[in-house]
Amino acid sequence: MKKSGIFQQLLLFLTIVVFSSLLADAYDPDPLQDFCIAVNDTKAAVFVNGKICKDPKTVTADDFYYPGGVSFPKPITNPLGSKITLVYDEILAGLNTQGVAIAYLEFAPDGLNPPHEHPRGSEIFLVLEGTLYAGLITSNPPNPNDKNPLFSKILNPGDVFVFPRGMTHFQHNIGKTKAVAIAAFNSQNPGVMTIGKSIFGSEPSVPPEILAKAFQVDQNLVEHLQSLTWTGNVN
Repeated sequence: MKKSGIFQQLLLFLTIVVFSSLLADAYDPDPLQDFCIAVNDTKAAVFVNGKICKDPKTVTADDFYYPGGVSFPKPITNPLGSKITLVYDEILAGLNTQGVAIAYLEFAPDGLNPPHEHPRGSEIFLVLEGTLYAGLITSNPPNPNDKNPLFSKILNPGDVFVFPRGMTHFQHNIGKTKAVAIAAFNSQNPGVMTIGKSIFGSEPSVPPEILAKAFQVDQNLVEHLQSLTWTGNVN
């Protein structure tokens, strides 16, 4: 066989492999649940993104509507000094399979949305009122001994900041008045992992000796942190 014929067959094979890979990616969407335990049960219900779909014949406008859910100010009573009203698929059924969610954030003076991550969605953050200090910490520095970079900005009304999916980030009200912001996500349920609450407030608790070694602190301090009441700020 001539070299040109071998080359053409090799090129055809590589093309098929590439397109097969693209098709495989297209049929494997990002997970929108923390886990899914596989079962060999033909009687198990079929879910779409963790939900059983409503019969289209019974759908109404109310399935796409959330009346006034984020427009009525309520007292901020938690120790963090911030309050988040999240509209996601559990709140608004019409968001299922749409890949979007939104949050309305309110900060008292010195209020904090503590360091946290969204494992299933990127976030775009828009300040409406007040002055916020916002930052994100990236992963995988080039040198394992390097410190993780912090990217931060002081945000004023109209300013926008992006928090990539899975990156640890925070917002702090550094102004003297209330601050308000809106966050939008490219997931119907972006999830949230608040660092302090998840590490020191898990159930059951992480063995204190593990956390003491990981954070290079005394085990008594870890046990004290685990004894605290870790509250959230999501409505």
